[in-house]
Amino acid sequence: MVYTTRSNTPSEGRISEDQMDTAECVDRLALLRSMPETPLECQVCVVGAGPAGLMLACNLGRYGIKVEVVDDRADQTTVGRADGLQPKSIETFRQMRLADPLLQRGVRVYNIAFWQSTADQPLQRLGREVHYPPVIDVLDPYILLVHQGMVESLFIEDLKKRGIEIRRNTAFDSYSVCDDESGPLQVNCRANVNRERKSFLTQYLVGCDGAHSKVRRSIPDATFVGMSQASLWGVVDGELVTDFPDIWSKSLVHSEEYGSILIIPRERNVTRFYIELKSSPKSDKNQLGEKAVMQRAKDIMAPYKVEWKNIEWFGRYQVGQRVASRFCDNHHRAFIAGDASHTHSPKSAQGMNTSMHDGWNLCWKLNLAIRGFAKPALLQSYEEERRKIALDLVNFDYDHAIRIAEGNPRALAENFRTNVRLISGVGAQYDQNAINMTEPSPGLVGEVKPGSLLPPAKVRRYVDSNPVDIQLDIPMLGQFRIYVMVWDVHQSYIFLDAFCEAIASTSSLVSQLSAAAKVSYTQQPRIPGPEDIYLRPERYTAVSHLFTFALITTMPQDDIEIHDLPPIFQDSRWTFYLDDVPMQDTRNMHCTKKWVGSLGAGEVAVVNVRPDGYVGSVGRWDSSIDDAGKDAAKWLDQYYGRFLQLPVPIQG
Repeated sequence: MVYTTRSNTPSEGRISEDQMDTAECVDRLALLRSMPETPLECQVCVVGAGPAGLMLACNLGRYGIKVEVVDDRADQTTVGRADGLQPKSIETFRQMRLADPLLQRGVRVYNIAFWQSTADQPLQRLGREVHYPPVIDVLDPYILLVHQGMVESLFIEDLKKRGIEIRRNTAFDSYSVCDDESGPLQVNCRANVNRERKSFLTQYLVGCDGAHSKVRRSIPDATFVGMSQASLWGVVDGELVTDFPDIWSKSLVHSEEYGSILIIPRERNVTRFYIELKSSPKSDKNQLGEKAVMQRAKDIMAPYKVEWKNIEWFGRYQVGQRVASRFCDNHHRAFIAGDASHTHSPKSAQGMNTSMHDGWNLCWKLNLAIRGFAKPALLQSYEEERRKIALDLVNFDYDHAIRIAEGNPRALAENFRTNVRLISGVGAQYDQNAINMTEPSPGLVGEVKPGSLLPPAKVRRYVDSNPVDIQLDIPMLGQFRIYVMVWDVHQSYIFLDAFCEAIASTSSLVSQLSAAAKVSYTQQPRIPGPEDIYLRPERYTAVSHLFTFALITTMPQDDIEIHDLPPIFQDSRWTFYLDDVPMQDTRNMHCTKKWVGSLGAGEVAVVNVRPDGYVGSVGRWDSSIDDAGKDAAKWLDQYYGRFLQLPVPIQG
């Protein structure tokens, strides 16, 4: 493909105002602006700098991938929009080492209060419910209310630390394949107020550009499927003056005459009201302005006083649940994520969370695809997994929105309990595919299940005796985590030694992949951040840039030394853990017991965990059986061979 470029020679590209009058100058400048400039090259072009796009770009940037982010807005979100982080999202920010500012500034909500008024009874509290009951196992059993702009700021600052800036005032226009289906994509945009042309050559395009996504409309057969409900809701963010006693709890207030309000306490002394607007079929929603919505809120909350010291944001929306028929094109080169792929009501605090986890799911898969390690099945799994979650969510959201509008606290509480795992994020379950070996494994009765998130557990790190949350301890470097669990290292040493020897052999796929990953990350290294001086990521890449090996044992610390371990685990000393602090666990359980059930004295369990924290496969062996260690290594090769390959050497 031939591109027209601007010339830097005086005769072709520069305009001398001494040689032409003003009109000629303006005409020439207009002509030059209309000529497309040389396309910028990147490996991933992300359209949209909301939570989904920034989560994706932030991780790609950390992995060392050349990413460009374009957004048609002049600045990031400052008011309104999403404001609730669920337990799984908090865990994700902990894994990224970005959680502290959010935890310091956000409001934690542990319960929900129910209020109701009828024609015969004034407004009264009917009861309270724990927001996240102990039925789910989470490290943070609350919803964290923080402004979407704060979340975006964390990502933007992290990108800046790695030299990546958002290209603002740049709107996506179209994309095309430059030469053939294997060639780069050309992404065409319009930039700045004069709408000058700007284009990018990229391997992959990801549209995170909202419910009216132009990227989605550019992908064949990616249509929005769903429906809108008749109910109309207003949203008001502001600082209140009120005598309502539960203003700092999440509360559902229902009036038979005027409708419902969902009250959400937020940071900075701000409170959000979701206000049902019971309008007639002939009502013009444009007439339901800010003052009318505020008056409706006062009517619902009576006899309690409600006044606003200030209004930070006002919005109005109609509830709708929609899911795109496709999340990518046929060649898995163009993808959509976040609101571009699914929409639902905001009252269940799922939009920002689900959107970010779309990006979380896709980022590591794109990293491996760009580096040449991914078989087609890996990128195919994005649509399979995230579309399922979107469908699960909109089905729940449809019922949840109806229950809120009805104001029936018992029905709403029951709906919440039934779906609490999905709401919290920990119940997002993926089906069997190339990277989730969900077929039953004999003897495995613990909570670790392929296709599910790794449950939280406490262990003690051997090298410094620090108690750590094992699911969070290894930083997110785009690696797979391979946890080997044994009762006694000495008793299972023959197994461990044979296992490590087989993995290290040149015939092992894991070994070959590790050697290729070393080359890849040497040629295109991860982009470091200032915090790396504290995180020390090199501790987790000593054996492989693609896999981190971790050993968990229940034996006493004084009975084992690092030099007693096989070489791979000696080199992985920062991921050698003692399972001896059950009293600090969320369930007061040993990690081994929680994850894989009872482990016999001579048994070994291996848990493969994907870079996004989901379990990929689980295996169990009797270490007393001959060649059990070699068999476990073969099983490992077979699992990773389902979706990984050796990169084709670049000819040149």
